[in-house]
Amino acid sequence: MKRKVCIVVTARPSYARIKTVLEAVRDHPELELQLVVAASALLDRYGNALDVMVRDGFQPSAHVYMVLEGENVTTMAKSTGLGLVELATVFDNLKPDAVVSVADRFETLATAVAASYMNIPTIHVQGGEITGSIDEKVRHAVTKLADAHFVSTELAAEHVIRMGERPERVFLTGCPSIDIAARVREAPDMTFDPIHAYGGSGPNLPLEDGYQIVLQHPVTTEHEDALHQVTETLEAVAELGRPTLWFWPNVDAGSDGTSKGIRVFRERHNPENIHFFRNMPPEDFLRLAIGSRGLVGNSSVAIRECSYLGVPAVNIGGRQQGRERGENVVDVEHDRDAIVQAVRQQWDVGRYSSDALYGDGRAGERIADLLSSIELTVSKQLAY
Repeated sequence: MKRKVCIVVTARPSYARIKTVLEAVRDHPELELQLVVAASALLDRYGNALDVMVRDGFQPSAHVYMVLEGENVTTMAKSTGLGLVELATVFDNLKPDAVVSVADRFETLATAVAASYMNIPTIHVQGGEITGSIDEKVRHAVTKLADAHFVSTELAAEHVIRMGERPERVFLTGCPSIDIAARVREAPDMTFDPIHAYGGSGPNLPLEDGYQIVLQHPVTTEHEDALHQVTETLEAVAELGRPTLWFWPNVDAGSDGTSKGIRVFRERHNPENIHFFRNMPPEDFLRLAIGSRGLVGNSSVAIRECSYLGVPAVNIGGRQQGRERGENVVDVEHDRDAIVQAVRQQWDVGRYSSDALYGDGRAGERIADLLSSIELTVSKQLAY
């Protein structure tokens, strides 16, 4: 009988992180894919990643609505609790042989807790990495709940083992998002007009002479500063005056402050050089990235995919603090003058050499093969 593998996708970035695994599991002769779409991945105001998944040919086995209004620390905690309740019911109905929890978003904790308490083998993808904000706690908590670990880098594998996980249950697979970057690098031409194809709001920008991308999320441990932080970036981008494609933030605590900052700035200044988007499929986003003069903000895509693609990146603030990075990244604080200086510096670089720090483009197939062959167990012992 085929192993039933349940993969829970809770947000727009999580889909990009796991898409090639979904493909490989779906196509594997010894596996049956159960896709559960939950949390902000279902919501229009965060780009509705569900629509993208369906267009990509995936049929969800269940939908889990679990996000409470507010975008603050209280609603994050309550949404996680609601997710735990709802996912337990979903797992009871689907009866998977294994559950896959993706990366470090706060909702993934509900996935890992529910599966663990229900004695379902729990697989964690992208554990062992170091970052700032609440993601750091969530990621390591999921590591301790998980029964097997598919990590992206050698250092991440070392971290997981040092946390007491048995080495034979830690597998270096690379990051599945690099699989998509590898595809894009082979076919980088942007055959679509992003503004025509994906709408959004703002002027119809000329992109042929160069443009930059901004993707800035709130920092959950600094959520009260989100409005100020995004305003510093907005002022810097306006001062630079260069065509900018700006993507909406995720659902983390502080998102209301980040969103408010964008709306207020847009209404007061009506910037002529910024076009705002909700979402687009991972492949098209990375084609935009590889064709750009650089990525600005605090998304891990600047650290992961952009290092592989050689795209210059300006990383702002502490959200990615401690994450392994290539030479393509320049780090600055939430200060408009520092951002302007760093962007000007990176704008003139052109391209960096490709860095395979996070993978070689084959993580999805490796993970599917492991899911079909490794021992599925819920028995854990500390490695001494």
